[in-house]
Amino acid sequence: MLKVLTCLTTEHDLRLVVVAGLICFAACFTAFRLYSRLRGAKGLVRGAWLLLTGLVAGSGVWATHFVAMVAYAPGLKTGYSPTGTLLSLMISVMFMAGGFAVASAQRSRTNDVAGGLVLGMGVAAMHYTGMSAFVTQGVVQWEQATVAVSVLLGVSGAVGALAIAGRARSLVKQLAGGGVMTLGVCALHFVGMGSITIAPDPSIVVPDQLLSGAMLTLAVGSITTMIILGGLGAVTIESSTSRSALDRIRRLANAAYEGIVVVQDGRINDANAAFCELAGAELETLVGATFSTMLTLDGVAAARDGVRREGVLQPVDGGRPIPVEVFQRLMDDGARTETSGLTVLAIRDLRERRSAEEKIRYLAEHDGLTGLPNRNSLQARLAAALDRVEASGESLSLICIDLDHFKEANDLHGHLAGDALLVETARRLQELVTAPSFAARLGGDEFIVVQVAAGDQPAAAAELAGRMLESLSTPAAYEGQELAMGASLGVSLFPDDGRTAEALLANADMALYRAKESGRGAYRFFKREMDETIRERRTLARELRQAIQDEELVVYYQPLAKAADGEVCGFEALVRWKHPVRGMVPPLEFIPVAEENGLIAQLGEWVLRRACADAATWDRPLRIAVNLSPLQLNQPNLPTLVHEVLMATGLSPKRLELEITESALFKDYQRALDNLRRLKALGVRIAMDDFGTGFSSLSTLQSFPFDKIKIDKSFVENIHRHDRATVIVRAVLGLGRSLEIPCVAEGVETQEQIDFLRGEDCAELQGYAIGRPSPIDALSAWTLASEAAARPAVGKAQDAA
Repeated sequence: MLKVLTCLTTEHDLRLVVVAGLICFAACFTAFRLYSRLRGAKGLVRGAWLLLTGLVAGSGVWATHFVAMVAYAPGLKTGYSPTGTLLSLMISVMFMAGGFAVASAQRSRTNDVAGGLVLGMGVAAMHYTGMSAFVTQGVVQWEQATVAVSVLLGVSGAVGALAIAGRARSLVKQLAGGGVMTLGVCALHFVGMGSITIAPDPSIVVPDQLLSGAMLTLAVGSITTMIILGGLGAVTIESSTSRSALDRIRRLANAAYEGIVVVQDGRINDANAAFCELAGAELETLVGATFSTMLTLDGVAAARDGVRREGVLQPVDGGRPIPVEVFQRLMDDGARTETSGLTVLAIRDLRERRSAEEKIRYLAEHDGLTGLPNRNSLQARLAAALDRVEASGESLSLICIDLDHFKEANDLHGHLAGDALLVETARRLQELVTAPSFAARLGGDEFIVVQVAAGDQPAAAAELAGRMLESLSTPAAYEGQELAMGASLGVSLFPDDGRTAEALLANADMALYRAKESGRGAYRFFKREMDETIRERRTLARELRQAIQDEELVVYYQPLAKAADGEVCGFEALVRWKHPVRGMVPPLEFIPVAEENGLIAQLGEWVLRRACADAATWDRPLRIAVNLSPLQLNQPNLPTLVHEVLMATGLSPKRLELEITESALFKDYQRALDNLRRLKALGVRIAMDDFGTGFSSLSTLQSFPFDKIKIDKSFVENIHRHDRATVIVRAVLGLGRSLEIPCVAEGVETQEQIDFLRGEDCAELQGYAIGRPSPIDALSAWTLASEAAARPAVGKAQDAA
């Protein structure tokens, strides 16, 4: 070591030594800047960068050697062989290019060591080849151990430089790599120079044609400077172009909605603003972070190129994990290689989509108005509840709920009021049940409660049903007014009434039907005998629907006669059903079925059209009376329908008489009165049917000018049998006279009744004493000889008396 230091300080011009060191550092720094571009390049671009790197590094190391040799002053005449000098330059360039090529092939410690070994051996080969071109007046003697140390120092410096520089992407890495490489080259050269001893020999002649030190310095300095400047220029131009392109790419990437992140060797290299926002950190914080700790794809940390995957992104700031969709590709800009490990990932935030999917899933399983499970969800939840009670031994009941006043709320206050009633019902039901029991909405005003209880049945179901009736009987507040509430309940029990969801639902529905029949506001348990009765009624409803379509129904007509002389003045249309198998089905059987199953409006319209069409064919302009059901009376299009029927049949409006019951008015009083006034405006006559029953009120007679009052037959048939009935009939007839409203007595069957009603100035009579209901082809006997036909009937009644 002392000999090396002595050689450096006493046998070298230190000024030129410094120059050599600066040349070496400039060349090595430039080489590492070129090396940073070389690592990711491929094809011709890679070859160009490799050639330039080899030229810069090789010529720089070579120039360092020969400038340092010029600084060497052994005290003897010296010279340099041109052949050896040029050969050492070629060796330097080739080995430098080879070493950097090996190191850049793949980012690994092995490649760094292999590349460094090639570089170090190249520097040693160049140095000792260059020394072979050194000629002086003496014999050069070598210390082999020192030579070996110099080679080792050169190789170590090259390996260390590559390891420290890594990919050499930053200026600091480039400076560090260049500095360590410079130390290795200089160490090899000066330790190598310390290994020689020159024994003077005057017999050795240094030829004059050899390169002098001054000439060599000028040539080496000029060539090396141009090469280094060329390399720096290429890097600067490429960096400027790349920076401009990167700026444009970054602006474009920051404008993207999706997060974009560039990952290299598992670490974040770059990212756009959207990804930084998702990650909850600035770009400076993210660069260098391990990407796999932030992103998990389908339970694994790796993803395949070109395949969309879903996963979870964990923000750096510790926020809630974000569901994301990831699409990745290896970066390919025409100059990158797959071995560079540079991957671009597009990260799409799935929170909005997941939220929308959850909402869609919720809406698919829940009722949009009340938030209760819907029919589809009920099936799945009921099946799960049945599995639970099978395994646990708990009890289960299914309660079917139907609101009693829902239609009234809808008709009187509008659909918003009906919706408010449904929402309030759902709220009250949810308050009454606790998990695992639950409430659901089937649709309309039908609800289901599934009770899973540890107690015995039917006691537990009865207790819950009672609390439901109590809760649902309290009126609901809506826009400053109270809406009437009430419910009817049907209950089925597992396993007594069914072991499947379908059986329990069907049997609870049958029990509900029975609860409605009993007067509503009650609950009923399913009983096996209900099954056959309800099935029969449902069969009847199905056959009635078909009968209306197939015109199996017929209209019978019962005459109305003037009480004074018995002359027939009109007929009442009464519908009959001539069933092909059952025979003649009484109206008392199929009219309630029609009302329960929504067929009454269709049936009523058919009767109206048939009766008007038949009446239009009569020779005499007799009146025709048609009954209106409460549902028909409250339909907004009733006046339009009546007008259309009159126009289609050609019947005069004054011949049509529509009969309504007073109870029908109370379904929707105002709408019913509006319809009656519009019908009256058409010229149609309006009669109040069954007066004296139901909700009879004098205010109704005051509100609307009825054309006729029909006294219910329950009073007429008790004339002279019960004093109260006789008094009521007399009072109603007196009321009619006072209001100038004609009265009709229904159910007249005896001459005694006829005589009494005549004596009380009753206007018209209807009943078996006048004539039984008959088909249209039997009416001619009354219409052609009505007066003669009526009087014998009266006479016969007197004879019977």
